[in-house]
Amino acid sequence: MLKTIGAVVAGAVLWIVLVSIADRVMRAAWPEYQAALSAMAFTLPMMLARLAESTVALIIAAWATAKIAPDSRVAPWALALVMLAPFAPYHLLVIWAKFPIWYHAYFLTSLLVLPPLTARLAR
Repeated sequence: MLKTIGAVVAGAVLWIVLVSIADRVMRAAWPEYQAALSAMAFTLPMMLARLAESTVALIIAAWATAKIAPDSRVAPWALALVMLAPFAPYHLLVIWAKFPIWYHAYFLTSLLVLPPLTARLAR
């Protein structure tokens, strides 16, 4: 049980660290992205880049979660729920109007789907 909890916490923290690093790199390398960030007025390539950075970070985080607790079938699902819990209300209540529906649909669905799929592949 403690191993499962540790794996989920490690996965969530790893996702945060990876997305933070990727976002800082994007801001430094892409001046237009930095300019659009405060208003969240992203172009299509910027939105796709944000989704890509999250997706890659989530796959790595889910892989790590599965490797830390390889016998736990609960850990990937717990990671999915831990990731979805803060982001669903934020997307639905705060930034819904700033992004097209496909963006929210992809991001929120990826939080639920990728951890269990990645864990399955990791086994």
